[in-house]
Amino acid sequence: MEGTAPPNAYDPTSVDRWAPEPDKRPGRTAFQRDRARILHSAALRRLAGKTQVVTPGERSAHAWDASPRTRLTHSLECAQVGRELGAALGCDPDLVEAACLSHDLGHPPFGHNGEAALNEFADDCGGFEGNAQSLRLLTRIEPKRFTPEGSVGLNLTRAALDAATKYPWPRGAHPADPASPKFGVYEDDRPVFDWVRKTAPGTRTCFEAQVMDWSDDVAYSVHDVEDGLHAGHIDPNCLHAEPERQAVFEVAIGRYVPADTDPAELAAALDRLQDQVWWPHGYDGTAVAQARLKDATSQLIGRFCLAAESATRAAYGGGRLTRYDAELVVPEETRLECAVLKAVADRYVMQRAEQERLRADQRVVVAELAEALTARAPDGLDPQFRALFDAAPDDHARKRVIVDQIASLTDASARSLHARLTGHM
Repeated sequence: MEGTAPPNAYDPTSVDRWAPEPDKRPGRTAFQRDRARILHSAALRRLAGKTQVVTPGERSAHAWDASPRTRLTHSLECAQVGRELGAALGCDPDLVEAACLSHDLGHPPFGHNGEAALNEFADDCGGFEGNAQSLRLLTRIEPKRFTPEGSVGLNLTRAALDAATKYPWPRGAHPADPASPKFGVYEDDRPVFDWVRKTAPGTRTCFEAQVMDWSDDVAYSVHDVEDGLHAGHIDPNCLHAEPERQAVFEVAIGRYVPADTDPAELAAALDRLQDQVWWPHGYDGTAVAQARLKDATSQLIGRFCLAAESATRAAYGGGRLTRYDAELVVPEETRLECAVLKAVADRYVMQRAEQERLRADQRVVVAELAEALTARAPDGLDPQFRALFDAAPDDHARKRVIVDQIASLTDASARSLHARLTGHM
């Protein structure tokens, strides 16, 4: 049991840790300790070398292009959004911030592209999913606490691990779609997952995880568009042309909204955004334009968060909302506005021809790196993973160690290791 009493409105079991340990310094809450452990983790630092949308160092159309976001800066911004929204709804802010900081820790090099390549490689040993990898990293891989049985990762509280779990089910057990590739735990991590979810009602995500998830959507939908404008890939004036608008809606439907969504609803959502006085109708890189764009991002974040806060309060009243006491309510109009922003970034940034060529190259790097490590391991493995490889009981377990090694790499270190093992530059 955690030494410090849990924050008001949280059950004492919420601050249990898988491996009990005493307080080092009285006065901190259990969730403050969780947040500190994530902030000081090597896994969080590595996110600085993992691409968000615009690749760091990528040539921009504009000389004034600001440094694009990485997974680290995205996680920090997500944490700021989540902390304030969670606090407004009665969640412990340190708990929500911890979940937001940790939500992308399991992402491999090259983002979702690397995730897909690793999932293909790991198909016969349980697959790969960034969220399941986050749980594995927090509870096993990141070296912080050890027991006689081995590493327990950061040894976070039950509530923090639950709040970081976006998909609380194993592979193939999605409650609405068994074929969905989304899942939150590998089979060999089930013991700690079952402990985390001991009192959870089925596959419901806890309230703090819902706040984290919406904060993630808000942060990346708004900031990906901002980065696209900075880099010169998005011209807001194009969004007044009907063919361009339809192309954006086609991207949104089936990817960011249900396939049966009426395009007219998406058009209305885009119109609402364009009608705002702060909407960025142009961007030329001047100081005034930068300030206006930054104001637009702030306005969008406030708009999306206040809509969720107001709707949730209307449904559940003004008390503290925590754990399984409530569901986050996001109005459909707000979800559509957020989806339109995602589709804009997708259409004009991610679907550029040079991005597809880059993604193809990245898939080759991951596939060849996995093949080379399989043939040469333990050569090529870091000391931490070499020891795990040597101790693995069977081929599936050894393959999972290789997956863990690749997932831990940054974009640059993946390319460097690939070049060293294959001789391809």
